[in-house]
Amino acid sequence: EYITFWHDIPLRPSGEPDNIITLVVEIPMRMTAKMELNKKGENNHIAQDVNKDGSARYYTYGTPFFNYGFIPQTWEDPSVKSSQGYAGDNDPLDVIEIGSSRLLMGSITPCKVLGSVELIDEGETDHKIICINLNDPDAEKITSMSDLDQVKPGTITNLIHWLKNYKTSDGKPQNSLAQEEPTSAQEAIDIIAETHLRWRALCGHDGTTGVLEGSEGFWLDSPGCKGE
Repeated sequence: EYITFWHDIPLRPSGEPDNIITLVVEIPMRMTAKMELNKKGENNHIAQDVNKDGSARYYTYGTPFFNYGFIPQTWEDPSVKSSQGYAGDNDPLDVIEIGSSRLLMGSITPCKVLGSVELIDEGETDHKIICINLNDPDAEKITSMSDLDQVKPGTITNLIHWLKNYKTSDGKPQNSLAQEEPTSAQEAIDIIAETHLRWRALCGHDGTTGVLEGSEGFWLDSPGCKGE
């Protein structure tokens, strides 16, 4: 049992290797409502994001062809700067799942890490881990980004195009990437490990005390974090 998706679900299923992570789905494939974990709400429930005027937020660029979510027990700490000087986006680590099946919102799915892209989103570092559902028919054939390109041609190109342009339909500028090519699976695994360490600091598991920069108001009162 768990109280919160963010803090109480393990980063990966027990006994699995480093290239397997737990995906918590926020936005199922082909869904345009922008759903996300509420970091400050009790139990960190998943809710629809809102625009600055308070209206419900939707993707207007097009229908996502992937499942979208996050890795529990990770945190992109805003005090950590990238090599280009951009701060972490203060969220759990984002995941894009490129399998063939629509996953349910709130579902918990073991996923094989293939690589990642580093999006620069309104001046913040926003890593996107790319993975495939272990139960997907193509999962055994795909272990890397190059495999993905061979088995599902055009997926990487379409994904990068989406990430760069999905905010332009709302009148915002195009996003940029730290590098045009996705990282390797191992580089993505290293990013996951670093953000897990920052989550441990957030929850005080490494002896860190006090409220860390950017985490003011976060709901951390669960057994996996600072609760009883």
